Amino acid sequence: MTSRVFVALRVKAAPDRAFAVFTGEIGAWWRPNGLFQTTPRDPGRLAFEPGEGGRLVETLADGKVFEIGRVLVWDPPERLVFSWRQANFPPDLLTEVEVRFEAVGEETRVSVEHRGFDRVPADSAARHGFPDAALLARLGDWWRVLLASLAGRI
Repeated sequence: MTSRVFVALRVKAAPDRAFAVFTGEIGAWWRPNGLFQTTPRDPGRLAFEPGEGGRLVETLADGKVFEIGRVLVWDPPERLVFSWRQANFPPDLLTEVEVRFEAVGEETRVSVEHRGFDRVPADSAARHGFPDAALLARLGDWWRVLLASLAGRI
């Protein structure tokens, strides 16, 4: 069984606009979180390279670029799947994020499923000493903050 969180929020936009803001403007709406750091340094600015195989990267103030993950599915305006790696993950560990954009009347339901935290070893620094349930609750809380920020950007 895989550890996962699922959160969703409706935004006041069509799916194509929601997908475009999620992917093209992630650097403007993304909010860093100390528990789920993507780089070992102060947070930088996130950006997607569009298309399958593209990267999700974080560029720091000094110009260094860290690859967080790779785009596994790029299906605008309906679906995006990308791998996810935190700075404190073991070297060969990735989790996966799936984002769906579903029209609901004049709005779009943006849903995020982040899965694979069961692969993070119990003694890993990435867990911050939390058992699964507590770690996943904090991850879910953070994704809710991120989706609210996305909605504000839209």
